[in-house]
Amino acid sequence: MAALAYTLGKREINYYFSVRSAKALALGAVLLLTACHAASRRYRGGDTCEYLLSSGRFLGEKVWQPHSCMMHKYKNSEAKNCLIDKHIVFIGDSRIRQLFYSFIKLINPQVKEEGNKHGNIPFEDKSASIKVDFLWYPEVNGSMRQCIKSWTESSVAKPHIIIAGAATWSIKIHNGSNEALTQYKINITSIAPLLEKLAKSSDVYWVLQDPVYEDMLSESRKMITNEKIDAYNEAAVRILNSSSRNSKAKVKVFSVSKLIAQETIMKSADGLHLPETSRDTNAMILMNVYCNKIMKPIDGSCCQPQPPLTLIQKLAFCFFTLSIIGYLIINLIHRNNFRKNKSCTDLESGEEKKPAINTPYVSTLEMLLHSFCKLGLIMTYFYLCDRANLFMKENKFYTHSSFFIPIIYILVLGVFYTENTKEFLPVYMHIRVLVAAYLFQTGYGHFSYFWIKGDFGVYRVCQVLFRLNFLVVVLCIVMDRPYQFYYFVPLVTVWFMIIYATLAIWPQIVQKKANGNCLWHFGLLLKLICLLTCIYFLSYSQGAFEKIFSFWPLSKCFELNGNVYEWWFRWKLDRYVVFHGMLFAFIYLALQKHQMISEGKGDPLFSNRVSNVLLFISIVSFLTYSIWASSCKNKTECNELHPSVSVVQILAFVLIRNIPGYVRSVYSSFFAWFGRISLELFICQYHIWLAADTKGILVLIPGYPMFNVLVSTFIFVCVAHEISQITNDLAQIVVPKDNSTLLKRLLCIAGFFSGLLLFSAMQDQSKH
Repeated sequence: MAALAYTLGKREINYYFSVRSAKALALGAVLLLTACHAASRRYRGGDTCEYLLSSGRFLGEKVWQPHSCMMHKYKNSEAKNCLIDKHIVFIGDSRIRQLFYSFIKLINPQVKEEGNKHGNIPFEDKSASIKVDFLWYPEVNGSMRQCIKSWTESSVAKPHIIIAGAATWSIKIHNGSNEALTQYKINITSIAPLLEKLAKSSDVYWVLQDPVYEDMLSESRKMITNEKIDAYNEAAVRILNSSSRNSKAKVKVFSVSKLIAQETIMKSADGLHLPETSRDTNAMILMNVYCNKIMKPIDGSCCQPQPPLTLIQKLAFCFFTLSIIGYLIINLIHRNNFRKNKSCTDLESGEEKKPAINTPYVSTLEMLLHSFCKLGLIMTYFYLCDRANLFMKENKFYTHSSFFIPIIYILVLGVFYTENTKEFLPVYMHIRVLVAAYLFQTGYGHFSYFWIKGDFGVYRVCQVLFRLNFLVVVLCIVMDRPYQFYYFVPLVTVWFMIIYATLAIWPQIVQKKANGNCLWHFGLLLKLICLLTCIYFLSYSQGAFEKIFSFWPLSKCFELNGNVYEWWFRWKLDRYVVFHGMLFAFIYLALQKHQMISEGKGDPLFSNRVSNVLLFISIVSFLTYSIWASSCKNKTECNELHPSVSVVQILAFVLIRNIPGYVRSVYSSFFAWFGRISLELFICQYHIWLAADTKGILVLIPGYPMFNVLVSTFIFVCVAHEISQITNDLAQIVVPKDNSTLLKRLLCIAGFFSGLLLFSAMQDQSKH
């Protein structure tokens, strides 16, 4: 009864929730979310700088997350490049002095907090011509006004950035009197026009006063209460920019420090001054506000304008628009013809005539336009998620619960959809459907298996290459990213071609030849040894490797940030996987030929004794490698060992999965479904699950992290599945089985990429 209920439950779920209905629901969610975010941007404003300066929350204890955007963590070299030849002034009391020190430590971490606490403090970095001054003006009074007024005179060089703020000294000196607050309002009213005038040519920030921890304040500071601080802040906000509310040149109110202080002031040493981590966060926010629009870091979306469309992106937009229009026109024509044919009857017999059959050309064209129409809409979603400033982005933040809880849910679903195979899956099929890291070694072994069997011609090779690269090429165009950015696909493509070349060169060895003469086995082994020798040579000759891939047009494919180092690193990290995979395929076929393995349903792979020994060794090896990898301390050393020892865990997993017959005969249809779209899932996550080219997280539903993950994941999976279907449909059209037609298509594809390289070169020239 339990098994019956289990089966009926799965059938009911599958009946009411098909892939098609899931995609319709995902489309509705995208349209609704797009409308909501567009309306929010329209009525609340889309300036992420304002969000950065005024709102946010803590992720954990030390990680500050601004509302709706990502904050970059600047290194001292980046800070120097941004602030080169700049003059920055901090003017105010001891709290501003704290902010000053945190700011200059971003430029030079070796700076010590020395000097007269109640006096001016200069700082200069001569290597980058950066000058940062702290001016001691603890009260908003005539002296501060005179200092600010001097910068408004045309003969005086104005600071590029001004950070000002003060209030607690006025509260302390005047014992929190109302008269002091009234005088503060008068003084800040006289200063406000000067600051607004400076804001036309400089970046001016007014820092609101942070709350205090009243229980920790000394007796001389007991009059500084949060109530008084709120009154002073309210006065400053009301008066500043009162005469320029509709002007772009405004004094920027730095109010986010209050939110940070509310969470951290309890850790203050005296109840008044912020702990060092909090003021460092404030300094980093200031750096992001000013530098993001200059440095344009990938993981710093706050204060960054939307990037302009490139020439190639504009051409892609036109192509997809024409595809949509073309498909709609052809669809309307076909529907109109269908209605006419349906209503047409034979006047003599009274029988309805059959509709005219469309020509293959028209149906192929319609399928082609339909695929590009869907792809264009999907690429629009990609662009809105990760290039337009429509949807929100947040920084990544790891917790054990956020990682392991979803993993447990997924494992439960995988077990729920575990099924017995209708037909026994042989070993090589199990090898084919393992996890992504495993794909390198056993995926290549799978290809070698079919080549040796004599079942892998030019048509199949072109199909594979098209399916591997289609999505990435489209994303390179639409998202304006280099091919090497999606490093997994270049790696798989190059290794695939290396295998093809290794097996295709003379002498070509297939199973029919090998069965007739065992010498062919030695020929194949010789090929593998030659391949291993070449890989070994290149892995220890970085110069030769870089020369090979630095020639144009290869450099356009494999360069990232102006060099091929990233390609070298990725290639070297898994350099022996091809050899391991091909060797595994060879050994498997040899064992199969000599009938040394048993692939019957429910039978162990080898004899009972051999199977038990190998299973024990595999489990021990798997656990040993896992412990070693998880306890790795030095990443560089582990990366060096990984190419040689990773085969241990891979082979152990293969044997654990295949030696027991009962394990070999079951699989999870849930995981198998995801396995069929694993490539699309891996590539799509760059832009529509994660964000900022994987540096952040896409936020479709702000304020509800878990619900956001569920919705964004659901849309992400549906999109990946649809792209997989589009790729398969286009592969049947673009890669025909007829060799002469295939050659013409390949020439057209070569022409397309030549044009793409030409436009890319034109873009590069225009940028420089």
